Amino acid sequence: MSETKYESKISSAPCSAQQIYRVLSNMQNLERVKDQIPKDKVQEMYIEPDRVRLKVDGLAQLITIAIVDRIENDTVKFGLEGIPMDGNFWIQLKEVAPNDTRIKLTVKADIPMMFRLMIGKKLQDGLDQAADMLAQFPYAQWA
Repeated sequence: MSETKYESKISSAPCSAQQIYRVLSNMQNLERVKDQIPKDKVQEMYIEPDRVRLKVDGLAQLITIAIVDRIENDTVKFGLEGIPMDGNFWIQLKEVAPNDTRIKLTVKADIPMMFRLMIGKKLQDGLDQAADMLAQFPYAQWA
């Protein structure tokens, strides 16, 4: 296996990097949107300040998404546990002007070649969609 890196497009959010960082760097903020997650996709969810454990459709065990590093108003890095490959992802913030912050997501994982061919485009599309979704989130209302 070789490590593969995927990067999202860069999306623009109409708020400060500090507002975004405050929300994304605390996993307990997921409590506010927990009810909006489709029950057929996520059957169980346990939320702590630095990690969320999930039982998702198609996987027998709980997976864990944990914050492994933070750079204030700049980066939140997450590690993945309970999946059959090593990997992590991070969200980068770059404030280019007041109330204009750019968001980019990066995934780095050891994905077997066979799976890379099957999921590469879907993973890239998902990252781009996630970047757009994160850019549209109402951070100012939560900060």
